[in-house]
Amino acid sequence: MGATRKEHDFLGELEIPNHLYYGIQTFRAVENFNITGIPISREPLFIKALGYVKKAAAMANKDCGALDTKIAEAICYGSDQVIAGKFDQEFVSDLIQGGAGTSVNMNANEVIANIGLEYLGHKKGEYNFLHPNNHVNCSQSTNDAYPSAFRIALYLKMDHFIKTVENLEKAFADKGTEFKQVLKMGRTQLQDAVPMTLGQEFHSYATTIGEDVLRLKDAQSLVLDINMGATAIGTKVNAPEGYPEICVAYLAKEVGIPLTLSPDLIEATVDTGAYVQIMGTMKRTAVKISKICNDLRLLSSGPRTGFNEINLPARQPGSSIMPGKVNPVIPEVVNQTCFYVIGQDLTVTMAAEAGQLQLNVMEPVIAFAMFTSLDYLSNAIQTLIDKCIIGITANEQHCYNMVMNSIGIVTQLNPILGYEESASIAGEALKTGKSVHQIAVVERKLITQEKWDEIYSIENLINPKFITS
Repeated sequence: MGATRKEHDFLGELEIPNHLYYGIQTFRAVENFNITGIPISREPLFIKALGYVKKAAAMANKDCGALDTKIAEAICYGSDQVIAGKFDQEFVSDLIQGGAGTSVNMNANEVIANIGLEYLGHKKGEYNFLHPNNHVNCSQSTNDAYPSAFRIALYLKMDHFIKTVENLEKAFADKGTEFKQVLKMGRTQLQDAVPMTLGQEFHSYATTIGEDVLRLKDAQSLVLDINMGATAIGTKVNAPEGYPEICVAYLAKEVGIPLTLSPDLIEATVDTGAYVQIMGTMKRTAVKISKICNDLRLLSSGPRTGFNEINLPARQPGSSIMPGKVNPVIPEVVNQTCFYVIGQDLTVTMAAEAGQLQLNVMEPVIAFAMFTSLDYLSNAIQTLIDKCIIGITANEQHCYNMVMNSIGIVTQLNPILGYEESASIAGEALKTGKSVHQIAVVERKLITQEKWDEIYSIENLINPKFITS
């Protein structure tokens, strides 16, 4: 095993491999919480946020006289190394854990303490010179350090997610422009409705996704309110006068986002309502994207016995038994990712509801649910853009033929013939298999061929005008 160092806590002593920068409390967390198999090292923005929190706390404590200048400098150095991502592999606590995130907080405290000790010329574990709790965690509790770091990481991750959703909006808008002259049949309840263009359909997808971009940005701002300086339950116990305000000011400057100190630190320490709202907004986005993927699968169904209005890029053989079959695998995988995100909304809801009195100890599972949802849905959206939407083509002639052979086009005769006569034509067309044109123009002679050509010109079908006899 190589050289070890002996560390202790109030539960006893452990031999820690000397190459490790984390210490005894993190070691115990690894033994206790083998839940997801996903350590916090997989969330580099969370680690970076923890570094920001510890650095801001050290600078604020120095200003308030709670930390010696040399000790504060060593903590800032260690925090900067963590912020730079040089010690990500030392963050080994499982994302889901008991203790309201204490193991994550102590993981950061121990790593930064040992980096700082080496900076000061001491050995790892010589905590009498720089202690994880007394110094790195000075004027803090897990109950303000962990949620503040979580909120910072969540804000930064949402930046990337929102940009990805904006890319999706643009991809649909571009297809809307490309298909603006492709006439097709609109449908309601999976039945023929009235004509529209494929461009209008794709433009509507862009619009609905654009609405969610705005909602996501609104929700993102909710995590800018943090409780640094609240310490254990919001009463600021063990924190010097003025520390919360100074700490949050430093933190906002270091991170570069407009963080503010919560006006009620007791409320802020227990409340997780912001996460519920953000996750609900993410669920809304997932629901919309999944619905659009359902549409893409329907519109591309066939090729001979389905809608066959569009072609999705062929990505892989679709069957181990049916030669030539190609499946809509990209919309399918995005659907499944959306189902995961929708399920995580319930996880966040239940975890938020499970808070008791002055703390919500379920925040680690909230972090897991939100971090994974943001990552998975971002990946799925980018996959949808790159491997599906960009390569979609239209079967223009087939779309046109379906419009002209549909029953739904009889709707445009309403202003001329009235609903009853139009319904009669539709009923006969359904019974006999004849076209609307055959019945209205050829057999019943209710309108002239010239009027038909005016009503059903491609220009008028694409940009409908109110036409009467």
